[in-house]
Amino acid sequence: MKKISLHNQIFLAMIIGLVFGMGLNLFSDPENIFRIHAIWWMDLVGRDIFIGGLKMIIAPLILASIITGITTLPKAEALGQIGGKMALYYVGTTSVAVAIGITLILIIQPGTRDASKEVRAKREAELQEYRTAFQAEKGLDPVVEANRPAYLAYLAEADGASVASSTFNTNFDHMKTTEGVGPGTLIKNQLISPMLTNPFQSLASANTLGIIFFAVLVGLACLVLGEITAPVVNLFVAMNEIIMKITLWIMMLSPIAIACLMGSTMATLGFDALASLAWYSATILLALTIHSVFIVSLVSYLAKVTPGFFIRGIRDAWMVAFSTASSAATLPVTLHCVTTKLDVSDEVADFSLPVGATVNMDGSALHEAVAIMFLIQLYGGVDDVPVVLTIANTLIIAVTAVIASAGVAAIPSAGLVAMAIIANTVGLPLHYIFLVLAMDRILDMCRTATNVMGDAAGAVVVNYWERQRRERSA
Repeated sequence: MKKISLHNQIFLAMIIGLVFGMGLNLFSDPENIFRIHAIWWMDLVGRDIFIGGLKMIIAPLILASIITGITTLPKAEALGQIGGKMALYYVGTTSVAVAIGITLILIIQPGTRDASKEVRAKREAELQEYRTAFQAEKGLDPVVEANRPAYLAYLAEADGASVASSTFNTNFDHMKTTEGVGPGTLIKNQLISPMLTNPFQSLASANTLGIIFFAVLVGLACLVLGEITAPVVNLFVAMNEIIMKITLWIMMLSPIAIACLMGSTMATLGFDALASLAWYSATILLALTIHSVFIVSLVSYLAKVTPGFFIRGIRDAWMVAFSTASSAATLPVTLHCVTTKLDVSDEVADFSLPVGATVNMDGSALHEAVAIMFLIQLYGGVDDVPVVLTIANTLIIAVTAVIASAGVAAIPSAGLVAMAIIANTVGLPLHYIFLVLAMDRILDMCRTATNVMGDAAGAVVVNYWERQRRERSA
């Protein structure tokens, strides 16, 4: 019999995991001992072993691949040309992604639908109780403008304490660190500072920005010094080959691991979360689909690569990204796909993909902008949400989403922290963000797949531009 290809194995595994997980969710009690043990074993194989194995090799892979990519360039000026093209592509596609998301949310208006009106009415009733309690405890009328600061502080304390004591307390702690953080502070604290970290500390903590910056410096130094650095260059070239071989070994587990990941996710979440946020989820999924079509069309137009060839080339990476919800964990697979199936040169792939997996977050930027605008549509104008959607606020959300999606990539709960930064910028209290968390896992899988598609497309486009430049200069 003909051996089943890896991408077909992964696709079949996703279906098996989906069916098994939904069966557990629909036909077994949450306290059922079989369900508890099944989820535990699926998490062990999928998250702890498979994702853990991929994450294990991320730091050395980034270091070795970037140094290898730079040292194979003919001269240092070529790095600047590749880097400039990457920056142009990344900023352009991320901006388009945010524009697509904002356009759809303004057209669909998920925050004004009947289900959303019920959620708003519930919040308004809750706020009425807070107003009564505030007046009884403080002896102040919350409607009087002079008492408004005290009333808002009372609300913030009550809602913040409620969220912080819930199952979301860890995420809330991450988001609280963003208070007072604007785009300027973000660039300073989350882009510049991580890049200037001790390289050994960066490797130990998987600080990707620090690893990338140090790897670029080492690669440039080797390129400038020339022959004397040959032993160092050979070491990293060999390390790069070793890590790619380890990646292939880990990928042998991928069908089983991905079935476990899908099974655990669906057994835990089911479809209830989707039903409660249906219009919001549909808006994001439609926006991600439109942006994916745009990316494929861009590759076809700019790099002369047919959509079918491109999709076939990245499908293994796309499926792993969808299942793991981690661009970084998928990086080894993405590198393998674009170099072996899409004919991208090693020097372009080894430099562009690690950088792209860190700062090129099309799907994440789109999702963050849509989430904040949805919450403003839903709650804008209630007691503690004075902000409403205006042209100015929409532009602020768009610009901050593009910056934040790249700036927080190397920190825990990056998507939530980025949302919190955007919320702070426009004046939306952080505790409102938790409404959209019910769907975050499923949407995270979709936006990560979009992120990885964008990374791969960027490598293909930049590789084509570089090839054209070399042919003109030959």
